[in-house]
Amino acid sequence: MKEINVGVVGVGYLGRFHAHKYAALEGVNLVAVADTDPSQARKVAEECGCSAVTNYQELLSKVDAVSIAVPTSYHHKVAGEFLDAGIDVLLEKPMTVTLQEADDLIDRASRKELILQIGHLERFNPAVQAMEPCLTTPVFIESNRIATFKNRGVDVDVVLDLMIHDIDIILNIVDSPIETIHTVGAPVATENTDIANARLIFENGATANVTVSRISRTNVRQMRIFQPGSYINVDFGNRKVMTIQLSDELEENGMPKQVVDLTTFDDGDALLSEITTFVGHVRNRTKPAVSGVEGRRALDVALQVMAQIKEHQKLDLFKDFLPAKS
Repeated sequence: MKEINVGVVGVGYLGRFHAHKYAALEGVNLVAVADTDPSQARKVAEECGCSAVTNYQELLSKVDAVSIAVPTSYHHKVAGEFLDAGIDVLLEKPMTVTLQEADDLIDRASRKELILQIGHLERFNPAVQAMEPCLTTPVFIESNRIATFKNRGVDVDVVLDLMIHDIDIILNIVDSPIETIHTVGAPVATENTDIANARLIFENGATANVTVSRISRTNVRQMRIFQPGSYINVDFGNRKVMTIQLSDELEENGMPKQVVDLTTFDDGDALLSEITTFVGHVRNRTKPAVSGVEGRRALDVALQVMAQIKEHQKLDLFKDFLPAKS
């Protein structure tokens, strides 16, 4: 098995975990980590037994593949340079700032037949993967992703921080274009939107109601999927999938009897699964399930949601609502 040389660009909170996963994989050589903070780069390099650099361009001639976990505003520039150098890329979500940037990366990867995988981590949650065989024709989806406040990621809207995960999952399970979007959202603890709701109505009649918050006192990550004859409840955080199948037999009140199946999973490692899958695509030259095309699709919807929310926030209700800038 040919050893694959990899690097990680941006080893802050998430990139550090990327580096650790690569360092533990057989058949993978973590060449170096890159970060503009020299002390952080050295710290992670020492933890992983690799080199540290502050200029990511030093990796362009040394690696076959790279994880990029820099701030979103730099995704296009950094990923573009690695793709131009013939290097496969695992790019953290959201893919880019604009659709034009996303299209450009997709084009660069396509022209050189390179792997461009987007880091929508929830696709690798074992509960999400277990739900997929249960899907038939989703009619109504209700998604709630409620998180406690963390002083990380608050430089972006909660839609790009959290909701984009659920948008990606929903777009993957509803086989239809979106017809209309209705949204509302508000800043509460930061200058960006911290709580938001989006109702996505698809051309085939399916509807998804998606709510996210990063200012809760508890963490809740659930999705309920209703379809003819059955109902699926996915608990992302506790890794549980409950399916309720309606039988032909009726209860005394006329309701069809319910056949309930509950599957619980041990704590998995979604990031390790994501990175292992990426390495497999690099090795076998296969197309990722979450390619640049899927990343762009989720970004497109997220940007539409954000644009609608910003229009709504121009109303009088919000004129004194934004926190004062420090």
